[in-house]
Amino acid sequence: MDLSVKSPENIEYMVEQITSKLRMVNVGAIKPDHFSEASYEDLKEIYELVNRKSNFSPSEMQAIAEELGNLRK
Repeated sequence: MDLSVKSPENIEYMVEQITSKLRMVNVGAIKPDHFSEASYEDLKEIYELVNRKSNFSPSEMQAIAEELGNLRK
């Protein structure tokens, strides 16, 4: 998958990977269609951060969830 290309499919993939890795309970609150291509680079940075780490503190998870909330359309 080429994440350098801004596409709805890549947004969907990154959101699914983020919510899966963080084991987010309320995944309905964060759906791929909540994000526009304008926020693609920020979403990609969050995706890369989440993929680099193997576990997260509760405060890190909260910060990531808040940032995802800020990026929503």
